[in-house]
Amino acid sequence: MPVYNASCWLDECLQLSVHDDASTDDSRKVVEGWRERLEARGISVVISGHNSAKPRGVGYAKNKAISQSCGKYLCFQDADDVMLPQRVRLQYEASLLHPNSLIGCRVQRLPEGSTERYTRWINTTTQDQLITQVYTSHGPTVVMPTWFCSRNLFLKVGPFDEGGKGVPEDLLFFYRSLRLGGGLSRVDQCLLVYRYHEKAATHSVTEETIWKLRVDFLQERVLSQWEGFTIWNAGKQGRKLYRCLSPTNQKKVKAFCDVDENKIQKGFYTYEESKEIPKPKIPILHYKDASTPFIICVKLDMTGGVLEENLNSLQLKEGTDYYHFN
Repeated sequence: MPVYNASCWLDECLQLSVHDDASTDDSRKVVEGWRERLEARGISVVISGHNSAKPRGVGYAKNKAISQSCGKYLCFQDADDVMLPQRVRLQYEASLLHPNSLIGCRVQRLPEGSTERYTRWINTTTQDQLITQVYTSHGPTVVMPTWFCSRNLFLKVGPFDEGGKGVPEDLLFFYRSLRLGGGLSRVDQCLLVYRYHEKAATHSVTEETIWKLRVDFLQERVLSQWEGFTIWNAGKQGRKLYRCLSPTNQKKVKAFCDVDENKIQKGFYTYEESKEIPKPKIPILHYKDASTPFIICVKLDMTGGVLEENLNSLQLKEGTDYYHFN
């Protein structure tokens, strides 16, 4: 458990290997207060930290907490979340079955109703979608606060990036794990209270940082395997994806497709920023006239089911005929 100024949450939370990343509140005192109670129950507690002027970041604190622990399995816990009973047992059992996988679980979001779409996505993605939806703006399909894995897997993939504030150390680790053939699995029970608040470390990472990592991963894992494809969304998001692709992958874009008649009537999108003469013109088609495979740049769960219905009507297979990017 990495800790930075988390004293207001710590009494609800518990962990075994704690690294205090230069907290300026009474986090260390609260954690020390727990040591006696835990040790009385036969649970050893390792606490370390530093008093530098600035915290060194979540990645650094996690790496320290891991290096000073000794178990064969690692259960990650954020200081502001609450672990529910049976979490360790159920994820440990899942980890025995999937030793090369990051194991997650379902979550209860606090305050209730905050990030409704995101919470629904965390809890309802299918086992196949844990793999196919790794390119969306939601980030890791198995969310970091729920991670459980073998130490062997961590040693193969890790350590966490220690770049500090603004670095998505969880996404970098997640992608590296997938590159090395690591699997993903989720215990379909709610085993964590996942808190949403303005001071959460996740807010320090910019959307652009995440966007670039996602585009690079999509190009590496999916587009490199395709000879041509259609971008589903002729609007802002679809055009932004096109502009961010490598020249090789831009040439693979056969068309944009959409449901908006105004966009379709324009007939094509001109890539004005291109140095090529003449400038590339990409056709804009109705989705029913476009050909697979698709990269979908329309947000999931945002169109009242219309996008999902349109996809179903074409009888396509996710992960073969299309991938979600938004």
